Amino acid sequence: MVSHTLTPGDLRDLRVELVKTSVAMDDYSILMNISWILRADASIRFLKATKICVTGKSNFQSYSCVRCNYTEAFQTQTRPSGGKWTYSYTDFPVELNTLYFIGAHNIPNANMNEDSPSLSVNFTSPGCLDHVMKYKKKCIEAGSLWDPNITACQKDEKTVEVNFTTNPLGNRYLTVIQNNTVIGIAELELQQSEQTRTSVMVAVTGESKGAMVQLTPYFHTCGNDCIRRKGEVVLCPQTGVSFPLDARKIKTSFPTTTLLSPTKVLVVYPSEICFHHTICYFTEFLQTHCRSEVILDKWQKKKIAEVGLVQWLTTQKNEADKVIFLLSNDVNTVCDGTCGKSKASPHENSQDLFPLAFNLFCSDLRSQTHLCKYMVVNFREADTKDDYNALNVCPKYRLMKDAAAFCTELLHAEQHVPVGERLQACHYSCSSM
Repeated sequence: MVSHTLTPGDLRDLRVELVKTSVAMDDYSILMNISWILRADASIRFLKATKICVTGKSNFQSYSCVRCNYTEAFQTQTRPSGGKWTYSYTDFPVELNTLYFIGAHNIPNANMNEDSPSLSVNFTSPGCLDHVMKYKKKCIEAGSLWDPNITACQKDEKTVEVNFTTNPLGNRYLTVIQNNTVIGIAELELQQSEQTRTSVMVAVTGESKGAMVQLTPYFHTCGNDCIRRKGEVVLCPQTGVSFPLDARKIKTSFPTTTLLSPTKVLVVYPSEICFHHTICYFTEFLQTHCRSEVILDKWQKKKIAEVGLVQWLTTQKNEADKVIFLLSNDVNTVCDGTCGKSKASPHENSQDLFPLAFNLFCSDLRSQTHLCKYMVVNFREADTKDDYNALNVCPKYRLMKDAAAFCTELLHAEQHVPVGERLQACHYSCSSM
């Protein structure tokens, strides 16, 4: 055994974090990023390498080590800039819900009968709901990237209505209502696996307000071991709707209609409209009272970043049953007073969707075949701005004054009519305006 006159001391700091690296398209590898800081003392002159060992304990035990060599001898205790010498190594794969012991020591090792300095930390990897681990292939197959957007409301003492977005990975879902004990359960099996907004009525045997909703999917990739999602039961809104737009509370009533599946609606709005004050309320109104599946750019930022805004708009227009142009009607003052100029303010939006969508869809407004796909909504009596006067040919609704007619139009969108009949019906509807 080689004996050394002097050996380096221990490390100053040792840290571990998860990182995601792209292996291929839609395939990621989750690795352990181990970083360490060298102690700033004279013993650094004798430092040649740092050895790191990782032991994992779960259903099976794993053990691996790596030696990180320093290419040159250290001439100073700190970096030329004044900071401490810091290094990292990223190549240890990480498994789900596993306890790891990470130990590191400097080389040359201490001589026999001398203190052997080392540093160690424990690290427990999280499960599939972690913001990094959810990209692991096993987690994706279990539904980690699925957002069901669960809403549940108490229709009466014996019934809870649960709405959620399905996943193409499977067509069977189990809904359980719990309030200390299970008070309701319902199973839903769809004819085909696709992404759509669906509704299920659950019969309950006790007080359901404030109860927990547990949604269990059965995907073909994970069987009975898929990620369960949770929600909370609230009271269903009354037929008389309070819709607080423009700082006013206006009430209206309109008949409800049940459809086999919701109407898919793309909402286009100018950047000056306050997102949290106006768009969110309008979206809730569409979902709750018009049984609509709403498409918003704010909810699909990642997808827009991947394909670009123009391609995203084109795709959403083709998939939507209706496109709604929401007019601002000079609500800037209300927005500023309600939302404030904070980081969450809509005014920071660098991409104004409205003019781009208008120019992109403008050719449809000249076609009787496509025209009735479009609607214009405002909240005050006002004319369309000159820049967008082509929208005057579209059906126009003022909320909440025309709420009943507006919802009726959405609820009876010809999305379930055969294509030929749908185009013919659309032609006659638009021609009669």
